[in-house]
Amino acid sequence: MHIAVTTRFLLPGGHLEGLGRYTFETLSCLVRQHPECTFHFLFDREYDPRYLLAPNVVPHVLAPPARHVLLLVAWYESAVARWLRRHRPAVLLSPEGFTVLNTRVPRVLVVHDLAYLHRPQDVSGLVRRYYAWFAPRWARAATQLVAVSDTTRQDVARQYGLPPARIRVAPNAPAAHFVPQTREQQAATRARFSQGQPYFLFVGALQPRKNLANLLRAFGQFRAVGGGRAAEVRLLLVGREAWQTGPIFEAYQQLPPATQAAVQFTGRVSEADLAALYAAALATAYVPFFEGFGLPVVEAQASGCPVLTSSLSSLPEVSGGPAAALLCDPHQPAAIADGLRQLAQDAALRDQLRTAGLANAARYSWARSAEVLWQAIRAALPTSNE
Repeated sequence: MHIAVTTRFLLPGGHLEGLGRYTFETLSCLVRQHPECTFHFLFDREYDPRYLLAPNVVPHVLAPPARHVLLLVAWYESAVARWLRRHRPAVLLSPEGFTVLNTRVPRVLVVHDLAYLHRPQDVSGLVRRYYAWFAPRWARAATQLVAVSDTTRQDVARQYGLPPARIRVAPNAPAAHFVPQTREQQAATRARFSQGQPYFLFVGALQPRKNLANLLRAFGQFRAVGGGRAAEVRLLLVGREAWQTGPIFEAYQQLPPATQAAVQFTGRVSEADLAALYAAALATAYVPFFEGFGLPVVEAQASGCPVLTSSLSSLPEVSGGPAAALLCDPHQPAAIADGLRQLAQDAALRDQLRTAGLANAARYSWARSAEVLWQAIRAALPTSNE
């Protein structure tokens, strides 16, 4: 069986964020689980050879490179649609949330979130209009729909008027290298990244939905009134500058000089360094306004790192709720600061969250999510009895 897969989020250089990470990890399992199938990976630019995941993967580069709204339309509705007409695969799998309307090939679509509806202020008007027109049509045209969390499944069903039972759930998962590390390894990581001091960790692209301005304000409040070891604790922000970062750096500039000195913008780091940073952190502070899943939460938990996260959207579901993570209102810097204070001062709480977090993260598996995608592919076939 020939299966086409849109893989434009497998970016050269190996810097994978949410959509690219989901694509890479699920496909890594899927192509190995099904050597009897040929997987045609459709790229929009020259690809990194590491993404040829198995001998049954055939790469294709289709122009134009799609990094603008108009080029997205051209790539999916012209270049990919033309390739599908020519090659007629059994199924098109779109793990990144975008797909093709102009085709008769059965489609399996993974929906990651509906952030364009819940946070329209975070993107340009042109991008909002693109999603508003295409996203509901993609969902309704897909032969099989998959969501990355039950929260997203319910959201898609409600917003697009679809039966929830039609939508499968294939979550994100922590990669195998996110594991607890020894005290000696943790000390070495702190020596490298935080001058030996304890630190809170944020991981993600710097953009409005991640709520970094409020996290910085909360960290300032924590340092001002936290008492005890608060003056020692640092905040490490790991991730690239994405878009609309002005308010983030304005919040940073408003901090007292001593607190500014305790904040470090690391940019991207290697996967090995990221695993070490999670494992050595006092806690991960990840309090976005909205998420369809929230991968850093389970990566941190799998690393034995306590988590402070948002009480909104998918995050109570994904984190395991108040039994496995500390939840707060992301709109209230004082609530975030209180969470930071609790985690800094209460070793018993950290131990409890560490143990419960490890158990929660174990619920998630890329192999199991790949199996859900395979079930969706089988169900999408015209001869399927599912």
